[in-house]
Amino acid sequence: MQRIQVIVSGCNGRMGQVVTRLCAERADTQVCAGFDLNCIQKNDYPVFTDPMSFDGHADVIVDFSNAAFLDPLLDFALARGIPAVICTTGHSPEQLQRLREASGRVPMFRSGNMSLGINLLANLVKKAAAVLGPGFDVEIVERHHRMKVDAPSGTALMLADAAAAGMDEPPAYVYERQSVRHPRGDHEIGISSVRGGTIVGEHEVIFAGPDEVIEFRHTAQSREVFANGAIAAAAFLAGVKTPGLYTMDDVLSEVLSR
Repeated sequence: MQRIQVIVSGCNGRMGQVVTRLCAERADTQVCAGFDLNCIQKNDYPVFTDPMSFDGHADVIVDFSNAAFLDPLLDFALARGIPAVICTTGHSPEQLQRLREASGRVPMFRSGNMSLGINLLANLVKKAAAVLGPGFDVEIVERHHRMKVDAPSGTALMLADAAAAGMDEPPAYVYERQSVRHPRGDHEIGISSVRGGTIVGEHEVIFAGPDEVIEFRHTAQSREVFANGAIAAAAFLAGVKTPGLYTMDDVLSEVLSR
């Protein structure tokens, strides 16, 4: 079996190292290079601070770096025609627009969360919002480790978008309430962020209605759930020939059709 050649962007970070280890444990993947602003070589593949310095062969990029690195990463992906799995969150609207434009030339993958469980949760949240209707208020609480720099998390926004997709009217996202001196509006989704300790990731979606509350909750107990999802997405994207912006729904559909 010919192994899929993977570039890990952000290879020296915590998630990059988990992806590296899990790729080495699989028979179908191999990390051929890494990109990182910290160019220390921690593993048996070369590390480049400038993606354009890499001139070898690669089938796909897995990006767990940071939002600021997206532009040089897209420059490289477009120049070399290499698909990219973007796992990083916290991008600006302008960066997301550039990603969409790049996906018109090279297959791209993006998800607010790489966990299979979270993507299932998003589908359930969308259905719940449609069934419960405007009589239920939606609040999202997300908790992460103290080192996470973006808030709210990309996953919280993904879940908010899922709830909004099930509603009759587009809601407003409210990120903090200390400066708001009036009762909660009818068409809102509240999003709260907690940062502390070593929490890997917890997301809670609350549907609060008249005299009853329904809660959906997902807890990630290790970073491996995200790394495994990213590698599955990389294996999927490496076989895609048609440009486009793909999501975890595409990966799940491909797996279920086997």
